[in-house]
Amino acid sequence: MRQILLLIFGMGFFTTFSQSDPSTLRVIVVGAHPDDCDIKAGGTAALFAQMGHAVKFLSLTNGDAGHQTEGGGALARRRRAEAKKSGEQLGVVYETLDNHDAELIPTLEVRHQLIRHIRKWDADVVIGHRPNDYHPDHRNAGKLVQDAAFLVIVPNVCSDTPPLEKNPLFLYMEDRFQRPNPFSPDIVVDIGPTLETKIDALDAHESQMYEWLPWINDRSLKQVPKDHTARKIWLGEQTKRRSGKMTPEKKECLVKWYGQDRAKSILYTEAFEIAEYGLQPNDETIRELFPILPD
Repeated sequence: MRQILLLIFGMGFFTTFSQSDPSTLRVIVVGAHPDDCDIKAGGTAALFAQMGHAVKFLSLTNGDAGHQTEGGGALARRRRAEAKKSGEQLGVVYETLDNHDAELIPTLEVRHQLIRHIRKWDADVVIGHRPNDYHPDHRNAGKLVQDAAFLVIVPNVCSDTPPLEKNPLFLYMEDRFQRPNPFSPDIVVDIGPTLETKIDALDAHESQMYEWLPWINDRSLKQVPKDHTARKIWLGEQTKRRSGKMTPEKKECLVKWYGQDRAKSILYTEAFEIAEYGLQPNDETIRELFPILPD
């Protein structure tokens, strides 16, 4: 069975993967901004890439509003360059669309952009935001993925691009929001082996990790070290703290996929929820689509 996982977060870095090898999974992760995929799925993407599978990050906006002192085309170019560097660290294709940051709307035009990207990647798995989130771009990115889920197999929609022969597995990335319903993990991945790779990828997003996010979170950049080595250590500590947050639901899921003994030793994870749209897999199919899980 040919398998594809599509991750969307994006930028302008292109890598060629064989689409004829039936053992190659194709994954696409869809994010609203050029760091969303890295934050939510970077460790998982690196695991797939290290196994020789094809992963793409697609960012639906160019990130041109995500900074306290920079903006417009100059910021978009800076963030594309950062995403390219991040993709090189992870071993994934990174593409950024030229829709404006903070203005993403689930229009027919953007929906068709997304459908074409999923089809061209020939995705087995599509990962995106849930449609309830603090940021309207995140919410609308989630809505766009939901709207594309069924239509990627409909021939008369975007008829200039061949439809997929089967509907991919659609997954949501983890978030902390509770209403109207909280995130419910179905797949939890041990990213301990690729945690440092994920930190290297996040370090590439200098405008976000060391400037914009610290400023927007507490209006203070004093916590960010000036020396690059020191600030990367600081970023690593933050990443470990976020990736190390455990809930009873995630612990139960780890036991299911890794077994009781190994689950006890897992410290850092990324989690995903199966969407009601697209493929509805059994456990055997999940293991086929996620060979990064142990047998």
